[in-house]
Amino acid sequence: MKKYLVIGNPISHSLSPELHNHWIKQNGLDAKYEKKKLNNNELESLISDVKNGNINGVNVTVPFKNAVIPYLDKLSDEAKKTQAVNTIYLKDKKVIGHNTDIEGFENAIKKINFDFTNKKIFILGAGGVTPSIIYASMKMGSSEIIISNRTKEKAEKLKNIFDNITLINWGKVPNFDVIINTTSLGLNQQDKINLDFTNIGKNKLFYDVIYNPSETYFLNTGKKLGNKYENGKLMFVYQAFSAFKLWHSVEPTVNNETMKIFNQ
Repeated sequence: MKKYLVIGNPISHSLSPELHNHWIKQNGLDAKYEKKKLNNNELESLISDVKNGNINGVNVTVPFKNAVIPYLDKLSDEAKKTQAVNTIYLKDKKVIGHNTDIEGFENAIKKINFDFTNKKIFILGAGGVTPSIIYASMKMGSSEIIISNRTKEKAEKLKNIFDNITLINWGKVPNFDVIINTTSLGLNQQDKINLDFTNIGKNKLFYDVIYNPSETYFLNTGKKLGNKYENGKLMFVYQAFSAFKLWHSVEPTVNNETMKIFNQ
């Protein structure tokens, strides 16, 4: 039986096992997918397990998307460009790091029929998924990308990857068409992003990469102000779709039954 994992810290909120095991069962595969909470000092041992064939694939979430890179043999172009890895597999005896978050976000935005062309994108956070959101936004034709993070040093590191982004201090709210929360603020229902959105106008898109809980305080704020809002559910499904296809050479089905995993 093949073994797959999602690693992170925290990891209890992840629905990756429910989604992947649903597709594994649907396609009659001899495999299982679990979640595992890790610390930084356990990454090297995990990658050794992949290299030795004890683990067949790994999904990577917060806070290891960048931290895992030094232990890998090779990066895909997407992982190189973003310096972020969320999917790991073995090919030709080499452990490869790939990034399916880019494709996941692009597909999610396409599904809600929102056009990023010439749009001003304001991103909150500078963590593991942020480079993928920046890269996907650029690919979709956005005109400007503004980043704000609680610790500015972390945001400045993104400048080493993307030199054409604008950084602003936490607390400031610029003019924008799309605002994306890539921070972990919202994983707990009581988490609040204390920014003043009263003067932003309407018809903006509030997007939160968090999918569990399905409506964060941030999204609720956008909704109350009369804006379009979307959680990270579809991004989560489509990044998993790409990882599943990569690992199993099978294209899983995304339908109403798939989405039921969010209601369990």
